[in-house]
Amino acid sequence: QVQLVESGGGLVQAGGSLRLSCAASERAFRIYNMGWFRQAPGKKREFVSAVGWNGATYYADSVKGRFTISRDNIKNTVYLQMNALKPEDTAVYYCAADRGGYARVARESGQYEDWGQGTQVTISS
Repeated sequence: QVQLVESGGGLVQAGGSLRLSCAASERAFRIYNMGWFRQAPGKKREFVSAVGWNGATYYADSVKGRFTISRDNIKNTVYLQMNALKPEDTAVYYCAADRGGYARVARESGQYEDWGQGTQVTISS
C-alpha cells in the first residue's frame, strides 16, 4: 500500500491560483500512474487530471488550459498547479495512485488502489 499525503489546499478568490502537492511513500512511485480527483458536496467524485509513469498528462475538459499536472520522481511527488480558479472548482481534492506499473492511464477512480486523505479547496466569488 502506498501512503499518499496531500497538501496545498486553501481558500482563494476566483481567478487565483493554488498548487497542490501529493507525496508518496514508495520508491516504486516512478512506475505508477498518479491521478487527481475531486468531490464537491452532494456530487460524485470526478476525475481532474492524471500523469502517467511516462510523463503523459491527461485532463478533464473542465480544467484543461487552467490546471497543470506534473511529477517529480526524485521527490516521489505529484503536483497540481491550478490557475484561473472558479467557484465551481470548490471541492475536496484527492490524490490517487495506480500501482499497476507501466499501465494505461485511467480516468476511472476504480483503477486507483491508494488514496490520500484529501485537501479542501474553496474558491470564493
